[in-house]
Amino acid sequence: MKEIEVTGKKRSTIGKKSSKNLRKEGFIPCNLYGEAKDENGAPKALAFTCPMNELRKIVYTPHIYVINLIIDGESHTAILKELQFHPVTDALLHVDFYEVNDQKPITIGIPVKLTGLAQGIRDGGRMNLSIRKINVTAKYQDIPEHLDIDVTDLKIGKSIKVGDLHFEGLEMATSKEVVVCSIKATRKSNAASKAEDAE
Repeated sequence: MKEIEVTGKKRSTIGKKSSKNLRKEGFIPCNLYGEAKDENGAPKALAFTCPMNELRKIVYTPHIYVINLIIDGESHTAILKELQFHPVTDALLHVDFYEVNDQKPITIGIPVKLTGLAQGIRDGGRMNLSIRKINVTAKYQDIPEHLDIDVTDLKIGKSIKVGDLHFEGLEMATSKEVVVCSIKATRKSNAASKAEDAE
């Protein structure tokens, strides 16, 4: 996984009015969750703010990052946990981060990257990518930037499921039955098939 640095400042005031004012000034309210728990055993959050231009580089990208969060000069290693967007304007409203360490495994969605030219494509079929990310569990330092899936032998009408895949050091967290990609028949491939049958 690529590493990137993001800076922020702790916030003392919490609430809708405060958050609204922060956004007007170009800052986004954030929380950092980690090992800390409150008296009820619920995850305890460190509330802070980040400038929107700092967050842009980790939010609007297909890449996943290990983030070096510098909050008031204090360093935290984290990953993106959850993003909240405005339902109408799509503006970023809130970001949750999750603190990680090199000992405890984490579960995160890794982008899928198809490699090779599928047999089904050569035969006139069309590739259908059903999911763009697969959830895996591993220590963050063992997690790759993307999962390479070789589709060279994939034929028309066939699919690759999560259960068909294996990556060294990674445990699949997405259900084994989930279809990653498949080759659909097209008019062109159907016509070619009929022509072959006629011959």
